[in-house]
This record gives sequence, structure tokens and C-alpha cells, in this order.
Amino acid sequence: MISFRREKFVPLGGPSGGNGGRGGHIILKATTEIHTLYDIGNKRIFRADAGGPGAPSLCTGRSGQDVVINVPVGTLVKDLVTGDLLADLKDPDQTYMAAEGGKGGLGNAAFKSSTNRAPRKCGPGTPGQSRKLMLELKLVADCGLVGFPNAGKSSIIRKLSSATPKVADYPFTTLKPVLGLVSVAPGKSFVLVDIPGLIEGAAEGKGLGHQFLRHVERSFCLAYVLDSSEKDPYGQYQILRKEMEKFHPLLLTKPKLIVLNKADLGDFKLDKRWKKEGCQIVKTSAITGAGLPDLKGEIRALIGEKGIRQEGW
Repeated sequence: MISFRREKFVPLGGPSGGNGGRGGHIILKATTEIHTLYDIGNKRIFRADAGGPGAPSLCTGRSGQDVVINVPVGTLVKDLVTGDLLADLKDPDQTYMAAEGGKGGLGNAAFKSSTNRAPRKCGPGTPGQSRKLMLELKLVADCGLVGFPNAGKSSIIRKLSSATPKVADYPFTTLKPVLGLVSVAPGKSFVLVDIPGLIEGAAEGKGLGHQFLRHVERSFCLAYVLDSSEKDPYGQYQILRKEMEKFHPLLLTKPKLIVLNKADLGDFKLDKRWKKEGCQIVKTSAITGAGLPDLKGEIRALIGEKGIRQEGW
């Protein structure tokens, strides 16, 4: 603002125009309160307020109100043009400055000098930052349930937590990952994620393979859920391992256990080939609940006491 101080008994009051306020920032904030990017996807453009103009008496204009966009924990922020990874919001309350507001312009008081005692000019503000970003969600969980469609993963997570994925007595697969909080003791819990069913060739993008496999990366350990009523559960396990190795070899180094589900459908003998895997094998029935307490205990053992979430996380 261009302004001059004019008061009685104050000769030569001088310039008093204040600076303009900065523009609002756009900030991404990771939170555990939401679990999808659905709402953000429905609104593609976000704008923050402009800063207010300066005022007389050297008063700076108000700053523009910041826009805080809540995103799920595990959100990746990428530049839409270059594809560069800009931020990995994997911790609760972690923030990222998605777009910075412009700086306010200078009032005429800022131009006062020994040779220019009454400046009659002001400076313009700078425009705010404009960016095109892509948000990608990779869920953060303690244990991921991996398996073919209809192996019983959704039924297991419904029994162990309060999550409510769709289940039915006809073949279909979950289309979106589902998070469930599993209580193991008063004030202690761990996060279980139901990874939608994989198929052979998922690593090459068949089905919705890439969309599913990326969530496996953020799970500390994996539980391979297999349909024990099938002819060759061990062969199913090998196919799953092969697909994950193609997608990212490090996935095979994660702690794991084997869940032979649907044990209520018939008596079966444990295949001798499982012995060379060197991991715990749990027989369960998601329908009757048999073996689920053992499964919860084995997952807790894999995560370890340090990984168990304390109340208030």
C-alpha cells in the first residue's frame, strides 16, 4: 500500500504503507483417520486464499488461509509431469508443502531512503506456486494377507477385527485393500490388511496385479492364505511367491507364515514339501473360527513386541 502518516504535531510523518500478506499454502497431512484417496479424487483442483493488501500505519496485510488436505498414512506424492517422488507420507501427522503461497508485495515504507524520503511506489507480490501432483497410496500395515481369490482372506479379517469387507458364498474377489485393527491385549493391537486376490501373471499387470502388489511392500510380514480344499495348496503358494519375486525380489525376504484355510471342508494331510519352507503353518477355518486364535498369536510373534501398537497410536 502507498500511504503517508498524517497526524497533528507530527511534521514530515513519512511513508506508512504496509506490506501485503503472503498467499496461503497447500499442505498435505498424513492421518490415520482416513484410509482411501477417494474423496480427494473427486476434487481435482485445490486453491488457497490470496493474501490481504497492506494497510496504513505500517500494518501488514493478513496472510491467506492455508489449505490442509488430509491423506491416508502411506501416501506417495509424485510430480505428475516428471514422475519424480517428492514425498513419502508414511508417518501419522507427517506433512508436505504441496504448493507454497506467494510473498506479499512491499508497501511504500519499504522504499524509503536517505535520498527518497517520500516514495510513491509499492512492489507487487509474487504469484503462488502452481503444481500438478499425483497421489498414490501404499497402505502401511503390520501384516498382509496374501492369496488367490476366494481363499478366505476377507472372512479371516472379519473374524479377527472389526473390518467388514464383503463376503459371500459365491466366487468373487475383493477390489480394494481393507485394513483391520486386531486387538491382542488391553491397549495393544496390530494392523492387518486384506490384499485383494492375486492371479498368475499379476506381476505383468494381469488382472489388477500392480494395484494389489504395491500394498504388499508396506507390510512388515506376510500371511499366505491358501485354500486347503484345493488339490495342491503348496503349488498355489509357489505361484504366489513367484509373482511377488517378479514384482520385487525383496518381498521374499519378509517374515512369513502359512495359513491353510477352509480346514472344515475335509481332513487332509500336511504336504511333506512344507517342511523345507521353515516357517510356521497354521490350519484355520474362517467359518467356524477354528485356529484363528492361534493365527493371531503367530502373527503377533512375527511382528514382535516392539511392533505391537500401543494405545493412542
